[in-house]
Amino acid sequence: MKMTRLFFKTMRETPSDAEIISHQLMLRAGFIRKEASGIYSYMPLGYRVLRKIEGIIREEMDAIGAQELLMPALLPAESYRESGRWDTFGDEMFRLKDRNQRDFCLGPTHEEIFTGTVRDYARSYRDLPLNLYQIQTKYRDEIRPRFGVMRSREFLMKDAYSFDRDQEGLDASYEAMYQAYRRIFDRLGLEYIVIDADSGTMGGTGSQEFTVRSEAGESEIVQCPDCGYAASSEKAQCIAKSKEEAEAVDQLLPEAVSTPDARTIAEVTAFLGCRETDLAKTILYMVDGDMVAAMVRGDREINEEKLMSFLGCSSLEMADEESVKSITGAEVGFAGPVGLPVRIIADLELCGSQNLIVGANRTGFHLKHVVPQRDFRAEYADIRMIARGDPCPRCGTALEFGRGIEVGHIFKLGTRYSESLGCSYLDESGSEHPMVMGCYGIGINRIMAAIIEQNHDENGILWPMSIAPWQVIIVPVNVLDEKQAQTAEHLYKELKKHNVEVLLDDRNERAGVKFKDADLIGIPIRINVGRKVAEGLVEFRLRYEDNASTLPVENAVAAVLETIKSMSDPDTD
Repeated sequence: MKMTRLFFKTMRETPSDAEIISHQLMLRAGFIRKEASGIYSYMPLGYRVLRKIEGIIREEMDAIGAQELLMPALLPAESYRESGRWDTFGDEMFRLKDRNQRDFCLGPTHEEIFTGTVRDYARSYRDLPLNLYQIQTKYRDEIRPRFGVMRSREFLMKDAYSFDRDQEGLDASYEAMYQAYRRIFDRLGLEYIVIDADSGTMGGTGSQEFTVRSEAGESEIVQCPDCGYAASSEKAQCIAKSKEEAEAVDQLLPEAVSTPDARTIAEVTAFLGCRETDLAKTILYMVDGDMVAAMVRGDREINEEKLMSFLGCSSLEMADEESVKSITGAEVGFAGPVGLPVRIIADLELCGSQNLIVGANRTGFHLKHVVPQRDFRAEYADIRMIARGDPCPRCGTALEFGRGIEVGHIFKLGTRYSESLGCSYLDESGSEHPMVMGCYGIGINRIMAAIIEQNHDENGILWPMSIAPWQVIIVPVNVLDEKQAQTAEHLYKELKKHNVEVLLDDRNERAGVKFKDADLIGIPIRINVGRKVAEGLVEFRLRYEDNASTLPVENAVAAVLETIKSMSDPDTD
């Protein structure tokens, strides 16, 4: 490709609404164009990168026997109603009606469609295992689209689904996909970690995220510097205090104390002159229509994802003021576990506590000297958010906190969707069983942004060779110089003969403009054809190196081929 024919435009100034470096550089380098909030066009440069990412993904999916198909993006409501998600998915789902007033949505995910398809086509154990995937546009009406393509309303995703006879089969499919994901991200040149993650609305028995460490990431992650344990902050395990560590006090009976206008933890501690760790807060939730109380220490926060997982519920929301008052007899801020006529789930950290301060279920009062299991009964579970200073659940080392970009997520769905949608198979004896499913997603747009976040400098993008829009750029310093122009054209044609992806900057622009654009776009290899061409020499420069080397024109093609070979698909062993 010659740049005089390339449809692109670079920017020298950073757009004011671009918050993170990947968004800034993708706009400045002409890879994307903003059409509306959270909606972007991919220009030729950017689309070439996307296609290369897709190509690597396809190669690794095909290598494990996954079969590619393409589902529609416009989906009928019926399948979502079968699974129960039409009413529970929330406002993120783009909903619309056709001219016959039939309900549709723009697909946010495709679990229902894949499951329904397999249900109709695969009926025998002989059809399993089965692994299907697609690369398709997804749509989610984000409350606040931000960070460019990192959190957009329209995005490209590879989603795959495995269908097996039993848990053993799912474990094998899951492991194959896990290893394929590692190969994909290795080939893309990403530095990533695999963390235990919450399954969220997907459900199932477990999941893992492939996360790129970056302060631009929206996910908070914790990691142990010693043993390598890593998890999202929502999923991270919290260690309970041992009974030996629990504070031993005289067994005093509960005592009501007046705490007028003290509702929050900060207000109660200030009024009573105690520590936050002396308190336990009780939060009331509506859980699938029933009220449940959750308790954590005063300085902790309830992890609602953990709570939902423990309860095995489909919906959980904080009880409103009227509901709280009807069950406790008190205003919000004074709920406590003693005498509370609902199921109580207490965090593991409260087990063995001896002298808690809790709400008295009486407006303007709290109870002192409360002892769990003596003064109230509760079930104990890890339901709190991890906090700074907490130890690793495996080795006890202090955990490190950081941020990350989720680029891939794999789930063990189990039979959640197969049971609700009637996706079953007949075994050797003719007995019917629900298929056991896995789900595996990769955010392709996010990968592009994450790579830039990890690979850039003050001048622009540093693309890995595997996905660079072009592998080589040839820059004649002065296109009006006949010798420079002829040599550049010669090298261009020779490299094309060797199937090298080469870009020739044949624009009549100042050398500085060309060099800046080449660095901004991030092409790995640059050949400068300047005045030294009269001596039979050109400059050879790698994008990530500051200095160029000089070599004879006749050696340039060999140098390019050797460099491409050494930089492409690095050894991942």
